[in-house]
Order: sequence, then structure tokens, then C-alpha cells
Amino acid sequence: MKLGIIGSGMIVKELLSIAGFLKDVELTAICGTMKSQEKVEGLKQEYGIKQTVYSYEELLALDLDAVYIGLPNHLHFEFAQKALLANKNVIVEKPFTVNAKEAEALCNLAKEKNVFLFEAITNQYLPNYRKIKEILPSIGKVKIVQCNYSQYSSRYDKFKAGVVLPAFNPEFAGGALMDLNIYNIHFVAGLFGRPENVEYYPNLERGIDTSGVVIMDYGAFKCVCIAAKDCKAPIANNIQGDNGCIYQDNPTNVCEGFELLLNDGSVQKVNENMYEHRMVHEFIEFFDLIKKGDRKQCYDMLAHSLLVSEIQTAARAMSGIVFPNDEKLK
Repeated sequence: MKLGIIGSGMIVKELLSIAGFLKDVELTAICGTMKSQEKVEGLKQEYGIKQTVYSYEELLALDLDAVYIGLPNHLHFEFAQKALLANKNVIVEKPFTVNAKEAEALCNLAKEKNVFLFEAITNQYLPNYRKIKEILPSIGKVKIVQCNYSQYSSRYDKFKAGVVLPAFNPEFAGGALMDLNIYNIHFVAGLFGRPENVEYYPNLERGIDTSGVVIMDYGAFKCVCIAAKDCKAPIANNIQGDNGCIYQDNPTNVCEGFELLLNDGSVQKVNENMYEHRMVHEFIEFFDLIKKGDRKQCYDMLAHSLLVSEIQTAARAMSGIVFPNDEKLK
């Protein structure tokens, strides 16, 4: 399997660090800008990538089985669309797109071209997360769901000093919802599907949400998803039922393990993840599905990504957060 990569940031380096676990995957090429040439050439040497290119069109002209897009949020749609139009299988980093209209357009295009399209969203592919799905009935009727992913960002110090990096830049579709809370929304939507109502209450600074609370109403139970880049708290996720609770003390993007706490006082600790790095499971499955030609599973996951995009789009609309990508669609 020949993989082409576009981007040279932190997430691309994370992917390259797990390349040894991806059997039969060749790192064929990495594409960057001339501004990032030194970094791109360094990655080529460090991870044994066969070649570097500095034009996306040149990358797409290569003989590749898949393209991985590890670019800032606002570029996901444009670069995924170009790759799909070039009949390439595509893996695009989370968040899938900036808004639901972009997500729907990519899903439709992938099906039209009969190619694979994946959102690289770790938790959906982790054995621990799938185990939570399996044992969820054991806690009885769900009443309350709470996810809190709050970690103080060093970039927030720079933001307060007037230096706006992509993570806090509306032009790049940054902010706490798109960076951290998107994991919480994936976590919840993957378990419970579409909520009846979505609300978002962000702390806004200079047009960007530095932290915020998403409330999802599922009728029979309520869900609160908290994410913060401007303050920190112990990370905790709880799914509370009338027969017990599923408790997790680690972020929803890693699912390192969890506890099943039942009303009878019993405690079961669970950790079925096979790899320490959170990205290994998802990329093994991506390439396995491509090899097997399993488009049904791929398109089922696309439906999930579209749902999450619809939820975050509704959340932003409710709170008045608008990105340039949203304006382009009017």
C-alpha cells in the first residue's frame, strides 16, 4: 500500500512515528510548502520516506493507494476534494470538515468516485471504546453522560500575549470545540447516535472559543461535553445508568481504559487496547478495509463523521461562531 502524505506538523509526525506498525504500507511521498522545506526534508530522512514533493498536484499524480491529509482544519475540505477528484483513497485528519455541508459534499463525492474516505478519529477504532459499546446495557437505562477534556494549552499564553496561532485562529477554524470537544462529540454520538437538541455555551475571546460546554439532549437522558484550552481540570468521562456507571479517567481520544462500577458494589477494570499509541488501531483498520474493498464499513463510518459534523455545526450556529469556510457556502 503506497501512502502519500501532505503536511509536516505535529499530527503528521505522530502518524510517522507509528509507521512501523503498518505492515505492507510504503511511505511513498510527503508534500509540503517551500516554506517548510527544511522540516519536510528532515521528516523524509528521519522516517525513510521515498521522496518529497512541493506541489499537491505532483503528489496526486503519483501512483498512490491513499493520501493522508494532515493540514489545518480549514484546508481539509479543499485538499480532500482534490484527492477524491483524482480518484485517490483519502484519510483526512479530524475534524473531518469545518461544517456539515462540506462533510456531505465529500461523502457524496467519495461514493460517486467509488473510493474510500476516512476521518482519522481515534476513539471509534479503539478496542476499549468498542468494549464500552458492548457492555453499555449492563449499566441499565442511561441517565447522565459527562465528558470533560480540559488541558491548558501553551498556545493560550501566546494568544493572551497577542500571538494568534492556528489553534486559536478563526481563520483556521480553530478553537476548543474543533480541537478537543470534537473527540467528546464523537465519543457520545458513536454510542448514542443523533441527539434531539444541541446547544453550545462557549467562552469567547477575540472571536474564538477558548473553552466551552456542549449540551446534547437525548430525551431520556442528558449529555454534557466540556472542553477547555484556557484552563485545566482532571479529565473524566462518566456514563451513568440506573444500574451503574462507566468511568474513564483519560481523554476520549485515547480511551486508555475504564472501570465498570455497578450498583451492587462490584468494580471491573477494562483495558483491551493492544497498542500504546492511540493512532495505531485506526490506521491498521483503514488500510485493512481498503485491501478488502470493504466500502460498506467505510461508508458506515462516513455516516458517523457526517453526524458529528452536523452536531458541531449546529453547536457553532447556536453560539454565533462563524468561520470563513461557512461564509463560502452562502
